[in-house]
Amino acid sequence: MAVRRLNENIVNQIAAGEVIERPASVVRELLDNAIDSGASRIEIITANGGKSLIRVTDNGSGMDADDLALAVERHCTSKLTDDLSAIETLGFRGEALPSIGSVARLSIKSRVAYSASGHEIRVEGGHITPAKPAALSGGTIVEVSDLFFATPARLKFLKTDRAEANAVTDVIKRAALGHPHIHFAISGADRMAVDYPAVSGSDNNDTLATKRMEQVLGRDFIDNAMAIDAEREGVQLHGLASLPTYNRNNTLHQFFTVNGRPVRDKQITGAVRGAYMDFLSRFHHPVLCLALKIDPSLVDINVHPAKSEVRFRDAGMVRGLIVGALRQAIAQAGARASSHGGRDMLNAFRTDNRNDIPQPVQTGAQPALNGQAHVIERPRDWEQSPYRPLDQGAPVAGFSETPQAAFEVADIPSGDARGLHYDNSDNQHHKLGAARAQVHENYIVAQTNDGLVIVDQHAAHERLVYEKLKAQLASNTISGQMLLIPDIVEMPEEDVNNLLEHAEGLAEFGLVLESFGPGAVAVRETPAILGQVDCKALLKDLCDEIAEWGSADLVSNKIDAVASRVACHGSIRSGRRLLPQEMDQLLRDMEATPNSGQCNHGRPTFVELKLNDIERLFGRR
Repeated sequence: MAVRRLNENIVNQIAAGEVIERPASVVRELLDNAIDSGASRIEIITANGGKSLIRVTDNGSGMDADDLALAVERHCTSKLTDDLSAIETLGFRGEALPSIGSVARLSIKSRVAYSASGHEIRVEGGHITPAKPAALSGGTIVEVSDLFFATPARLKFLKTDRAEANAVTDVIKRAALGHPHIHFAISGADRMAVDYPAVSGSDNNDTLATKRMEQVLGRDFIDNAMAIDAEREGVQLHGLASLPTYNRNNTLHQFFTVNGRPVRDKQITGAVRGAYMDFLSRFHHPVLCLALKIDPSLVDINVHPAKSEVRFRDAGMVRGLIVGALRQAIAQAGARASSHGGRDMLNAFRTDNRNDIPQPVQTGAQPALNGQAHVIERPRDWEQSPYRPLDQGAPVAGFSETPQAAFEVADIPSGDARGLHYDNSDNQHHKLGAARAQVHENYIVAQTNDGLVIVDQHAAHERLVYEKLKAQLASNTISGQMLLIPDIVEMPEEDVNNLLEHAEGLAEFGLVLESFGPGAVAVRETPAILGQVDCKALLKDLCDEIAEWGSADLVSNKIDAVASRVACHGSIRSGRRLLPQEMDQLLRDMEATPNSGQCNHGRPTFVELKLNDIERLFGRR
């Protein structure tokens, strides 16, 4: 078969298949161009999830007629010299606009500051219309309509309008988090308008980034997050990461930027997973927003046309920086649980069986006060309230005088009853307070200076035992169990080479491997704590982990999992009654033990209620 040169339009459509996967891909490319142009405000409008319309408007530096003509040709860019090792802009490949124009209807209007007028150029299905004058005050407007009209088969692979609109929103969120100094505005017929005003001022960059995180991720995340600030060998890591008790069921709420570029990188995701390994099950993931600043020459961003993946020259150092910073932050958080536990409890009190509580009644149209509707409450008749005191002597079970007498002689086996002669008032000044009672043989109620704390005794003691076991494992080399006859495991040669590269690290955890020819590994020792081990299955899992994450943490994970199970079975069980002294000692141990705010599975060990919230429940505030 003869070799022939493909025409330019087919080449662009092939490139579009790599670069433009869905409407969100178009938005990502256009945002990169707008940000690189120095824009301080970017507006995005979509329709039908971006399938029918995507319009991106910015107030950046703009382009003249000659630049517009080159911008829609492949491999034409203003952002790159002849050096690929030091890329400091978001875009650099020169493929986005011609790729978009080959599969959609593309219109670009732009004007530079010194030009007398703006210019417009159009591309439809790869056919370019020469630039012509257009009315424009400044900046650039890029409009993409009828996406994939030139390649209709691609439309079948798109999701619903709502799903595509959500994907576009996610792209904009990630760009906004990486550039807090830019104002992002999103609107369209397929969505509610969202506005992320630029954050600026005399504050430092970390404070500005936190303000933008609050805009995008909400105040709830800020209240339940730990500050991350670390540096190693010139690489800086900043941002916020959630407490282990504040988690999600997927990784969609994890945001990473490398030198301001939003990325979704397996190396970084694997490092986060390793850092939270002791605190979350594999079905739960933390919420975080991390920014990595690194010398551009030490990271390769030209590994995928979508530019969402990166390769670090020293991946091990970057992984160690992320894992170390996150673990240090979790340890410093100490006995701190997420705030939503107490809030959820308050909401449960407020909503449970309260549908018949009298509500304020609006008696008619009233003048608006400061833009708010003015509501007038009718006087409440307490005699008609379902929560009024019961009549004296009423033949109903309740808290009236006669029925209450039955409780006066009862033996109450509570923490209070067993601690009548035990004075722990001084403990009230501690963070977790002084134990006052044990309810349902599992929950400790403690009083603090400004509220109360409810502790799950089993979950709390489970974490305490687990931390002791980890400390013992860290202080002593994990013993290996020598096999009487080495177990020979056959596997592909590349898997053998990967395992042997990590053999030294695996030996520290009691797994001793040796080469047994080009296609086999001899297992001489296994970690004693794991008991009987299926060596073939273990090595297969290790190979899969090394291939996916570039690390061999599976053995240490398994050892930690065993320690976690031992801690679970060796901790105070639910149903065991504790003496007041035992309850207080548990609280003091929690305060002195790192990570005691959550159990080994990511559940909170205690919930705190402030006195102000309790008083509001009873109408005292």
